[in-house]
Amino acid sequence: MQKRFYILFVARGDDGTLRKISIPVHYLYVFAIGAAIGFLSLTGIASSYTRMLLKVSQFNQLRTEKDQLKSSYSRLEQVAKERDVQVASLGSIASEVSALYGLKSEPIMVTGSSDQIHEADITSSLDQLHALRTSALTGATMVGLTMGLTRNATTADWIRANSAPNVWPVEGQVTGSFGERIDPFNGEGAFHSGVDIGSTYGKQIIAPADGVVIATETLGGYGKIIMMDHGSGISTRYGHLSGFAVTSGQRVQRGDVIGYVGESGRSTGPHLHYEVRINGTPVNPYKYLRMTLAHSGGFSTGS
Repeated sequence: MQKRFYILFVARGDDGTLRKISIPVHYLYVFAIGAAIGFLSLTGIASSYTRMLLKVSQFNQLRTEKDQLKSSYSRLEQVAKERDVQVASLGSIASEVSALYGLKSEPIMVTGSSDQIHEADITSSLDQLHALRTSALTGATMVGLTMGLTRNATTADWIRANSAPNVWPVEGQVTGSFGERIDPFNGEGAFHSGVDIGSTYGKQIIAPADGVVIATETLGGYGKIIMMDHGSGISTRYGHLSGFAVTSGQRVQRGDVIGYVGESGRSTGPHLHYEVRINGTPVNPYKYLRMTLAHSGGFSTGS
């Protein structure tokens, strides 16, 4: 059988010698097959690389979603803890009101899911019970003094005791309330563990009750802070100060000057951040401040 060839003529320039190159047909078939295999291989590699990039992108997206879910879970955990503190405070105040009025203590039943329990409902209930408790305390005190009743003496005596922080530490308006609020720095929801009392820079701050100074230091967002222990599980904190008038370990009495209003730490202006804690848990200081107003007709607190 005669072999078939393709003949190529190659010349170097116009005047060059003409050369003849014979290429067998089966060489061209081999070249074509090799080219096809190479093309298919490159296509497969490109396809695999594209799939890998897609999987990497999906993995990064899933990891981002996981991080977002973890962050959301952490925030929900914090909110749940803050709600627990508020509910515990609500139960404590309800028990005190029941004791003052001689009512039978009943457990507080909450209906509906946790998603249906709104902050406004809790805050409204707390405010109503604070007002009712203040009224009850005033009435109990007057009845006890005029009629010599001793049924509520324990609670009334505790309120009048020197260890109860029922005196304003500084005169001014309450500019920041206790509980959930919008953070003035980042605009996000945050739990405020005390009340802010607006005042002038350098104004004297007095001890609202007898106690022992357990710390005078600079502490994070509090700035310059004084911490006091009043006994019976009661402690107070005074933040954003401009200076101290007491030292750690010093014993003070109600009315003693302990520090001065400032704007140190995470502050938007001169004011006192005031906290009351029961066994380490923050409670609303305003109920004690309102007791002072109820009994002594104190100064205006604003809104």
